[in-house]
Amino acid sequence: MSIRPKKSLGQNFLRDPNTIRKIAASVEAPAGAPVVEIGPGTGALTEELLQRYPDLTAIEVDERAVEHLRETLPGLDVQHGDVLDTDWASLAEEKGEKLWVVGNLPYYITSPILFSLLDARRHLRRAVVMMQKEVAERLVAVPHTKAYGILSVQTQLLCRPTLLFDVSRHVFHPKPDVTSAVVALDFDAPNLGVDVEQMRRTVRTAFNQRRKTLRNSLKPITSETGFHVPDYLAGQRPESLEPAAFVSLTRAIFGGAGA
Repeated sequence: MSIRPKKSLGQNFLRDPNTIRKIAASVEAPAGAPVVEIGPGTGALTEELLQRYPDLTAIEVDERAVEHLRETLPGLDVQHGDVLDTDWASLAEEKGEKLWVVGNLPYYITSPILFSLLDARRHLRRAVVMMQKEVAERLVAVPHTKAYGILSVQTQLLCRPTLLFDVSRHVFHPKPDVTSAVVALDFDAPNLGVDVEQMRRTVRTAFNQRRKTLRNSLKPITSETGFHVPDYLAGQRPESLEPAAFVSLTRAIFGGAGA
């Protein structure tokens, strides 16, 4: 059976055995671990993963791809659905432990998928995901760089991102216009001690006007809460702060503690 992925998926499929093996090896899950592949498509990576993890679960939105996977890999647990609708808590409970995730993320929904994984961090151990290199570099960016921003801070506070390796556009079909990269997200970050949604709001508001000092850029929040940006931070711009400083900033503005 031959299928073509829907263009709306925005996904390019791997055709290089060496890259496939390299990604599968990067999962680093122990034997018998509950591994979940998101967006397997026609199953090039899936076949390699299934050899390593016989209890592999695959989540695929394209009905034709689901049918293809069920025919060609009968031992695979294929779940037909959108990864953004996945109930990670229920899936982890079903498997009896935290999950290991792997996948080639469609470019146009990379950020929503990343944020959904961050939201599910209590139910995940590690995610190995491929994405556009430009986005991967933002995940691991450091202060005082152009790539450092909202995605950098939130990701680094809620997990440990590591840029593993680049992937040439020549190993895909159809061939994309950009280089990709594989990133590992390890979900062993400590409790922040602040409300995550308040932290996210603080980070977004600060970077929405990144050329302004925090005293000015955070006025939409401070005018509501009555708290003030501490003097030692007030004159700085958001791109100069380490991720941990945004936790202190959130605590100063909102008070209290959270998960």
